Amino acid sequence: MLHRLLRSPRRQRAGGASSLPSFLGLVLAVAAVVYLPLPALTVRVDPERPAATSLPWLSARQGQIVDSEGRTVLLRGFNDDALLQIGGAPTPPPLTEADAALMQAEGFDVVRLPISWSLLEPAPGRFSRSYLHQIAALVARCARHHLYVVLDMHTEDFGVGFGGSGAPAWLSVPGVPDLHLPFLGSDWQRHTSPAVNAALAYFWLYPNWQRLYWQAWDKVAVEFRGDSAVAGYDLYNEPHPFPVPPAIFETQVLWPFYATGIQDLARVDPNHLFIVEGDLFGDLPTAIRPLAARDLVYSTHLYSGSILAPSFEGNRGPLQAELEEGLQEARQLPAAYWAGELGIDRGRPIAAAWARAEISLSNQFLTGWAWWQWNDPAGWGVKQGQGPADTAWLDVLAQPFVRAAPGTLSGLRYQPETETLTATVQNQGPEGLVLVSWPASAGAPKSLSSCAMPTSSYVPVSGELALKLSTPRCEIKIQG
Repeated sequence: MLHRLLRSPRRQRAGGASSLPSFLGLVLAVAAVVYLPLPALTVRVDPERPAATSLPWLSARQGQIVDSEGRTVLLRGFNDDALLQIGGAPTPPPLTEADAALMQAEGFDVVRLPISWSLLEPAPGRFSRSYLHQIAALVARCARHHLYVVLDMHTEDFGVGFGGSGAPAWLSVPGVPDLHLPFLGSDWQRHTSPAVNAALAYFWLYPNWQRLYWQAWDKVAVEFRGDSAVAGYDLYNEPHPFPVPPAIFETQVLWPFYATGIQDLARVDPNHLFIVEGDLFGDLPTAIRPLAARDLVYSTHLYSGSILAPSFEGNRGPLQAELEEGLQEARQLPAAYWAGELGIDRGRPIAAAWARAEISLSNQFLTGWAWWQWNDPAGWGVKQGQGPADTAWLDVLAQPFVRAAPGTLSGLRYQPETETLTATVQNQGPEGLVLVSWPASAGAPKSLSSCAMPTSSYVPVSGELALKLSTPRCEIKIQG
């Protein structure tokens, strides 16, 4: 999860007359790296998808996530860290069958599942079959409730040896102190630790640790290459550039890193979405280097107004600017777009208004997302530990939407005050079948469009309404 990273001013060091030529040379070199066109990166991916297991295979086409029936798909759901190791913290609460059933009934269709390199490879070169089986069991549990799973090799503050998540404790730079200063909170202790930043620098600047990382991913890809319930692989959580200047890091390090990883994984699993994230550097944009790869998805994390300033006070302009920036970066790659994280502490007075604004924007721009998170003792989740779900908060997040539509989807809008969902679908395929997420808590839906008829009675536990379209262009209107 994104913590309170602040935008740091870029400092210039004054130099004497003798340093001016070398300083200008450095400036010109940096400018050349950042602003001159760089050759696009290309990775060949040739899918070999077997028959779907439980859910249709997903791929990316013309900037959209689509299923094997050719329908545009919106993935909306939750992060859940049931299988994530965070330093010496207690084991997170499990994601139970009842949790998955409730997500399904409330119309959600995806779980972003953070997994741990540290648990996957507890000792150098020794990979845990038990941990892979735990992941597989949770994927199967979600699939039984029509929930796709995005597997996210989660990294924060490099690894568990420093109280974060990601790399195993046996991976560190020898001799660099992990300082703990009494006036800093636990998050900033990790963010500013010399040992953490030395490990991150080594990871990004030297390829041997990256090879270990992709070897760990290979084990996951081999396990799930035939499982269509896995939507895709979120390859690295929230990369950030320290100590390399951001634009240089992005163009020279980050995008080549992704290209190498996709090329490696595609040898063992060319069948899933490859999800890449932009640079985590406050709310500054990411410099994009074109990356041509099949089934590529670009992901950003949306925290403007909830963590990043300015605090939300009803003006959704900064929220829209953040989302549009991510969409523009996705087009530059090019890739489909999906927000892997967004969230707010539900105890804040602005929480419900902020959440509704973000969901309204996701309808306007036809984007999917995974809320941070389902179960979080700190107050960010629908659940807190072993207690029941906060149904009032869940009602804020569980809004009807079109989850799968043939052809072109536009005009998606939900009006909570009238409990009315509207959307336009045109140029649909021969089947003309639209899937609508309709939360059980919203009551039984009724189609008000003569061109969109339910194929069967609505079953609340399914969280879904199937509509058969009878015209090439249909304006859908459904009311609770």
